[in-house]
Amino acid sequence: MGSQGDEREVQKSFWIEHSADLTVEAMMLDSKAADLDKEERPEVLSLLPPYQGKSVLELGAGIGRFTGDLAKNAGQLVAIDFIDSVIRKNEAVNGHHNNVKFLCADVTSPQLSLTEGSIDLIFSNWLLMYLSDKEVEKVASRMIKWLKVGGYIFFRESCFHQSGDSKRRYNPTHYREPRFYTKVFKECHLTDASGSSFEFSLVSSKCIGAYVRNKKNQNQICWIWQKVKSQEDKGFQRFLDNVQYKSSGILRYERVFGAGFVSTGGIETTKEFVEKLELKPGQKVLDVGCGIGGGDFYMAEKYEVEVLGIDLSVNMISFALEHAIGLKCPVEFEVADCTTKEFPESSFDVIYSRDTILHIQDKPALFRSFFKWLKPGGKILISDYCRSPGTPSLEFAAYIKQRGYDLHDVKAYGQMLRDAGFKEVVAEDRTDQFMKVLRRELDAVEKEKEAFISDFSQQDYDDIVSGWKAKLVRSSSGEQRWGLFIAKKN
Repeated sequence: MGSQGDEREVQKSFWIEHSADLTVEAMMLDSKAADLDKEERPEVLSLLPPYQGKSVLELGAGIGRFTGDLAKNAGQLVAIDFIDSVIRKNEAVNGHHNNVKFLCADVTSPQLSLTEGSIDLIFSNWLLMYLSDKEVEKVASRMIKWLKVGGYIFFRESCFHQSGDSKRRYNPTHYREPRFYTKVFKECHLTDASGSSFEFSLVSSKCIGAYVRNKKNQNQICWIWQKVKSQEDKGFQRFLDNVQYKSSGILRYERVFGAGFVSTGGIETTKEFVEKLELKPGQKVLDVGCGIGGGDFYMAEKYEVEVLGIDLSVNMISFALEHAIGLKCPVEFEVADCTTKEFPESSFDVIYSRDTILHIQDKPALFRSFFKWLKPGGKILISDYCRSPGTPSLEFAAYIKQRGYDLHDVKAYGQMLRDAGFKEVVAEDRTDQFMKVLRRELDAVEKEKEAFISDFSQQDYDDIVSGWKAKLVRSSSGEQRWGLFIAKKN
């Protein structure tokens, strides 16, 4: 790897070559850029946090594809690009907005100095992929300084592989895994002169839908981060990613449930349950707690539906995006909390959720949201951990508490769906099926003991075996149950 200076020169000469004719096709490196831009630009702008009348910094502004739109709402906008001819073209197009300042500068250069704590929103579209790993870290640490407390960063990058079809003699772009960016920004901290400490809190991370719809391509990913005081609690997401769904934990679950799955029965129960939905081509499905995406790819490929998978775990979505590479199917993924997420009324034909809602304390509120998000005639299918009616044993109560679960008996669960407005509610106790599946999964792990230990560890093997045996004990005593719920919005 050459020096940082070499990297900047390489990127500079690449962009001087590709910006010779200063068109949107050249900037997006894609022959279909004009059509894509019509769909993709409004989508990107709709994702931004409110910035009406605020100070905005646009990094890698290019010829101004976003500059004009940002200028309409911003109080002040500073648009920066490191290629002189490009920023001049931007100025020629957008200079009539008198709240915009145009600068030719390199975001990595010490010469670029902005007042600390002066910016409300930093916007960049395809910038970090043209920086080295070290430069990305450096720019993240500059951004946290420039931002006001409570301010936001939006950035969007091409991950994994190239999207545009332009011919390139050479391509110095870094098509990274999304988890690289997540890690860099998560680990970025700042301590100010008074000793207060700040960090970035992840607000959202998702695929750009225009690319999923037009190119069946999940590699265009954006992030929104907010600068917060370090002690602010992000407890549950942190618990999921650092405890229950650590990367190693997800991989061992996937080994048990089958490629692409982290829920009971893997592909087998997925096929059985999805069949009940009678999906039709072109329908829109929301998968709540999508895990690593197996069920979403199955629905999209077999039934030609469009799926949006959401999960609160950053690690889960990272794996889902990796699984999507090369599949060419209309599935979008987003890191999101289903209890705070909002969708327009009647957005989906189907809402699907597997063994996830046990994490949610206020189920009635969530079910009311589901009802609102479904189109009339839409269906919901949920499988979930349940319990028997009556008081749980001390041991089972301790397990529920340790996991932070909220469990109900099957009948009460069905009633909550009715109370939310659903009709034709089917609430089935599927505990026998659950136990059959658990036994089969346990047998497979025990048969493969040596391979499992060599791929993971003795500890991982012991955790899975003891966990599955404990579930079997709780289920055969009737304490732990598994429910399947199907309902309709009339």
